[in-house]
Amino acid sequence: MDSPDSLADLTARQLLAGYDKGTFSPVDATRAALERIEVVQPLVNAFVRVDAEQALAQAEISAERWRRKEPQGLLDGVPVTVKDLLLQRGAPTLRGSRTTSTQGSWDEDAPSVARMRAHGAVFLGKTTTPEFGWKGVTDSPRHGVTRNPYDTGRTAGGSSGGSAAAVAFGAGPLSIGTDGGGSVRIPASFCGIFGLKPTYGRVPLYPSSPFGTLAHAGPMTRDAADAALLLDVISGEDWRDWSHLGPADSVRDTLREGVKGLRIAYSPSFGGQVAVRPAVASAVRRAVGALADLGAYIEESDPDIADPVEAFHTLWFSGAARLVQHLGKEQRESLDPGLREICGIGARYSALEYLAAVDTRMALGRSMGRFHSSYDLLVTPTLPITAFEAGVEAPARSGHHRWTGWTPFTYPFNLTQQPAATVPCGVDEDGLPVGVQLIGARHADALVLRAAHALYESGAARIPGPTPPAGS
Repeated sequence: MDSPDSLADLTARQLLAGYDKGTFSPVDATRAALERIEVVQPLVNAFVRVDAEQALAQAEISAERWRRKEPQGLLDGVPVTVKDLLLQRGAPTLRGSRTTSTQGSWDEDAPSVARMRAHGAVFLGKTTTPEFGWKGVTDSPRHGVTRNPYDTGRTAGGSSGGSAAAVAFGAGPLSIGTDGGGSVRIPASFCGIFGLKPTYGRVPLYPSSPFGTLAHAGPMTRDAADAALLLDVISGEDWRDWSHLGPADSVRDTLREGVKGLRIAYSPSFGGQVAVRPAVASAVRRAVGALADLGAYIEESDPDIADPVEAFHTLWFSGAARLVQHLGKEQRESLDPGLREICGIGARYSALEYLAAVDTRMALGRSMGRFHSSYDLLVTPTLPITAFEAGVEAPARSGHHRWTGWTPFTYPFNLTQQPAATVPCGVDEDGLPVGVQLIGARHADALVLRAAHALYESGAARIPGPTPPAGS
């Protein structure tokens, strides 16, 4: 990213340092973020709800704590946003669907949201998602199309597209997204920010995702160091998630250990299975070269896996069918047509077909476990393309019908539950961001963040930011 021009362009760590020195206050930072939202929201449609009054009230309380030199935690006074699939106390969670009622008490936080609240974060608002987070772009019947900060004619990606656009445009430095097949990494790559899908269970989820153990929650931030800060906050135990991993060591403690001596496999195209755009391939190759310059041992090597898309579809489409099972005919007619289509497919799978997909998933996990016995990290493009036209599920004339057709590097690692991050590594001929994906063995979240941080520290992750509109 370019050098910050205002408080809205600072990282969370820079804001916290400023609060500590008394250079500016959480109120100043929150006002700057709200002013940025006012300008950019008409352009990109990143938010479904903004509560300026509540945010400023929280910031005032935080400012008083900082004046007393008694901050409440690791995020005290930092403006944050939350994807509108995650519960946030006091705000309806509408999930991009006309079938969700605004009525209700809305008196509970999701585990990750509760952690941010306990650490003093200032909640700016809820960000857009496609209906129930079902696809890799962000448009929904309820809230419309979310656009890319680098080119508003193009998609922000999805399903955490609102969070990615918000962070990229300075509408809060931290956001929590969800990722069931790439939904943190896809929009982060398209919008030129950092995104991490942690090991499954590291960040507790409640309510459980209808897509089961494919779905992870993770940080979307300006850089890897901010993501490490946020992951330390939102990791750990929560009894509401029976599959959580329990207590977690701090990832910030090892962030600066670098990549010297790491064994890194570089797979440019999964052994020729994926057609990667030349501009994307070149940018990713440069990032791999930067890792080599930093002392990593690089070997071009492909994991021995066949495309698991059919197994992924069986699990994903079945989850979608279960999600809408309670809806009546009239409500189903109001669903996103693509969602309605995959629900119909999912409802026709048998239990034996579902279990066969589980078998494929387990075999893939074993294969990747064996691969990581030889390599610390796997590096691939995050996506084979850059952002395409907004408002469609797949690029025109691509030959793809479903979003999984253009995301072959992301969904396999939801099946295996591995940590995977996207780091910006360049732009294409149209100035659109390219991402490089870093994948670790299960539980190797700290290692993924170390490598990503090394790319930021070396300058290899520095790309031009989107131009904030006049008046921001």
